[in-house]
Amino acid sequence: MTAGRLPLLLAHAAAGLLGAGCLARTLWHGLDEPGVALAFGVLVGVGELGRWSGSGEREPAPLGAAGALAYALLGETAGRPTQHGVPQVVAVVLAASLAGCVPHVARGRGPTTDHLTRRLLTVGFAAVCAQPLYHHGRPLHHHGGSPHSSGPAYALIVVTLLVLTTLCDAVLAAALAHCRTRWPFGPLLRDELRARRGIGSAVCATGAVMSLAVAVVGLWALPVFSLPLLLTQLSYRRYAAVRTTYRQTIASLARATEIAGYTPPGHARRVAELSRAVGREMGLTEPQLTVLEYAALMHDIGQLSLVDPVPAGATARLPAEEQRRIALLGGAVVRQTGVDAEVAVVVERQADPYREQPVSARIVRAVNAYEEMAREESGPGGPLNALERLRLACARDYQPEVVESLARVLQRDSLRAPVVG
Repeated sequence: MTAGRLPLLLAHAAAGLLGAGCLARTLWHGLDEPGVALAFGVLVGVGELGRWSGSGEREPAPLGAAGALAYALLGETAGRPTQHGVPQVVAVVLAASLAGCVPHVARGRGPTTDHLTRRLLTVGFAAVCAQPLYHHGRPLHHHGGSPHSSGPAYALIVVTLLVLTTLCDAVLAAALAHCRTRWPFGPLLRDELRARRGIGSAVCATGAVMSLAVAVVGLWALPVFSLPLLLTQLSYRRYAAVRTTYRQTIASLARATEIAGYTPPGHARRVAELSRAVGREMGLTEPQLTVLEYAALMHDIGQLSLVDPVPAGATARLPAEEQRRIALLGGAVVRQTGVDAEVAVVVERQADPYREQPVSARIVRAVNAYEEMAREESGPGGPLNALERLRLACARDYQPEVVESLARVLQRDSLRAPVVG
């Protein structure tokens, strides 16, 4: 077992023990207010049924997350204090999440263990923070103020809980991704926190409003406040499908050089995957990584202007002026496709001196050269020799930080070559 896998297994084990313990206690003592538990369970289950898979979104089931958060924050129902506690919250969310995942599992698109781990640990954290405030069924107004009549203090408490829960979920997500991929934790956490400004804010706001509305008017508030988020979830599924189609279109266009015989099969895909890994190692944000990936896929499109293909598509061996001409032609093609102008800039400037390039162009240039050199080298030491050739050319052609980041990525990636730094 590697050192990176141990924290991941511990997180999964903690979530499993929490879920199993809370479920066993709830089954032993029975459900308090089964109608309320059923209503929130159905809400979480419907959210899981409508989740999207494979889209890369950090919150694939926003309605389920909002419903789970609302149940964790709930202290009253139509003015009557609730009786459920932390174990019942976790048990209901676990059972509903598993039930909502059944159709996805049947279609082979079941949720990852990381998704359920995050859901249980985050909801458990929110419930542990919120439920003791109600003193086991006695609302706050029995202890100096009603949460709905003397609002400022209670509103501050709810906002604080939302902030803490958001931070907890972001840290969990970044830690799980770091353990699974070994990508740097800092950039992962930054991307997670930045993503919370989008759908994450809607989830937190909807969960808080749901709990407050149910406390005042009862369970009728659930469908009223969940419908907008459900429609948003369905809209995001369409958006994710469009974005997937967009990326597939770019990948198909990039294969034009392979089909025409200008570059080896799979070259653009390999450069794109490795460039994205290097960009993540260097701390690029998610939007920057997307631009980098698209530029890497299309970095050789300018070769279609050549009358005679370059042997093996190895443009790194061409004179600087010829490389620059091909890059400019490639950028012009990219601009005509309607792709983001930032992608065209990276393609156009990949042949410039590296000190004048944007960081994405520096990455594409170094990774493309490594791919070409590693293909030329024979034997098990080929990738290592290619990396050493890159290092020797750092003072002139390649940024040293990019090359060292590439070395670290290759060292971690057992699917490539056992390169050592």
